[in-house]
Amino acid sequence: MVTWHCNAPAKINLALHVTGQRKDGYHELETLVAFTGLCDRISVTASLGDSAPNKIDLKTSGPFAAGLPAAENNLTVQAVKRLTERTGSRLHGQQVTIRLEKNLPPASGIGGGSSDAAAALIAYSKLAGISGREEIEACAASLGADVPMCIVARPLIAKGIGDQISPFPDFPEIALLLVNPLVEISTPDVFKALRRRDNPGFPQIGSKIVEVLPDLRNDLEAAAKDLVPAIGEAIEALKASGAPRLVRMSGSGATCFGLYGTLQAAQTAALQIASRRPNWWVQASRTVSAPADYMERAWQE
Repeated sequence: MVTWHCNAPAKINLALHVTGQRKDGYHELETLVAFTGLCDRISVTASLGDSAPNKIDLKTSGPFAAGLPAAENNLTVQAVKRLTERTGSRLHGQQVTIRLEKNLPPASGIGGGSSDAAAALIAYSKLAGISGREEIEACAASLGADVPMCIVARPLIAKGIGDQISPFPDFPEIALLLVNPLVEISTPDVFKALRRRDNPGFPQIGSKIVEVLPDLRNDLEAAAKDLVPAIGEAIEALKASGAPRLVRMSGSGATCFGLYGTLQAAQTAALQIASRRPNWWVQASRTVSAPADYMERAWQE
C-alpha cells in the first residue's frame, strides 16, 4: 500500500473586483488571493483489492465532513477521474481511496472544495507517476476557476474568469482572523444579486500591499449581505474586536476576515468573538507569503 498526502490550504480573496460580464454569462474579475496555514488534508492511497481498476472510494472525516457531497458529486473524486482520463494513467488491479479531512467549512468563500480538488490532483499525480505539470494544470482548469489558483497555492493576482494568474512576489506575512457564521450561501445567487457588473479594476499595486488593501474592494460583499444578514453581523463582530487594518468578506461569502498587526492580536480577538458566538467558525491564522512549490507539498507514507 502506498499513500501520498497533501495539504489543501484555505484561499482568501483579499480583494475581488467584478469588472464585466461576458456573453457566455461568466463574469470578468480581478482578485488578489493569499493562502493561510488553515487547511483541509487529503490522502490518496493505492492498494491491492478486489474492485475494478480506477474505482475510487472517498472516506471523509473532520468537523465538516457531514456537509460534503457524496463521492460521485465530490470535486476531489471528479478531479482524480478527470486526470486519469486525460493522461491515460491507470493503477490496474489496485483500489484507489481518497481520504478527506474536512476542517474548513464548505461553501464559505475560502476555496475549500477547489483546494481539496487541487490537493487530490497533486497527491494522485505522485501516486500514479504523472510528472507533467501541464496535464495537471489543464485538468485543474476544467474543474472550475478557483482550482488553478489552488494549484499555484501562493499569493497571486487573477484576472479574466480567474484563469489569468500572476504570482505576487515578496508578499508579506499578514496576521488575520477568519469568521464564518456557518450559513452557506450560493455563489450564483450572489452574482445574480449584484447591483453592478462593470466596476473599476485594480489600481497599480506596488510592494506596500497592506497600505493599498483599504483602497480595494470585494464587489460581492453588498449583495451577499443582502442575501445573508449574518455576514453583516460577522463583519461588525470583527470591527468590534479591534481589527486595526481591514475587515472584508472573502469570495462570495460567508467567511469574513480581519487583518491584525500580530498573530497574538488575532488570537485574542478570536477568543473574544468565539465566547460571544460559540456557534460560529472562528480561526486565527496568517497568510503564507512564499510556500514551497505545491508540487513539493505532497509527501509519501
